Amino acid sequence: MPRTFLLALLGIFLIASTGCIRRKLSITSTPAGALVWVNDREVGRTPLTVDFTHYGTYDVRIERENMEPLMTSQKATAPVWDLPGPDLVFEVMPFQATSHVEWHFDLEPRDESHEALVDRARAFRSEATEIEEGDPLPTDMETVELDGAESTQDDAPATSRETPETPVETQKSDSDAVSQPVPDATPS
Repeated sequence: MPRTFLLALLGIFLIASTGCIRRKLSITSTPAGALVWVNDREVGRTPLTVDFTHYGTYDVRIERENMEPLMTSQKATAPVWDLPGPDLVFEVMPFQATSHVEWHFDLEPRDESHEALVDRARAFRSEATEIEEGDPLPTDMETVELDGAESTQDDAPATSRETPETPVETQKSDSDAVSQPVPDATPS
């Protein structure tokens, strides 16, 4: 009796250990050969297929020479059989289930004409001129003297681009930045 029980248990274990769920992500682009980053990690050139672990929203960046770079977010949605609950059954089935998510991106040609370059330069110049002509933005540590009294940035009047409700964020240098790991996906 114990030997039969052990053989039955071993058989169940062998059958249960063969099943699993594989999650694949295929990315294509028109034109092909674009370099792809998913959550700031380079994954290859299109067309490509990679394994992934978590469903959710991913940040995708695609670049190719002479094409406009594309930065967007894409969702990897779980099929019904891979939702919590049914996924437990599929994990122990004696076959492999595959979830296949497909994304396709159409890239647009970059306008390399002289006129387009001049237009972009003028737009950048006008943005820079607006900042130079406006009031200087105070830094976090800057103090302002008003009628002999010192006050902090909180007491200073708002500039044309800054209101008390929506302050303009100051840019920090690279030395102030804190390195944080990038999550695999944003839960949907």
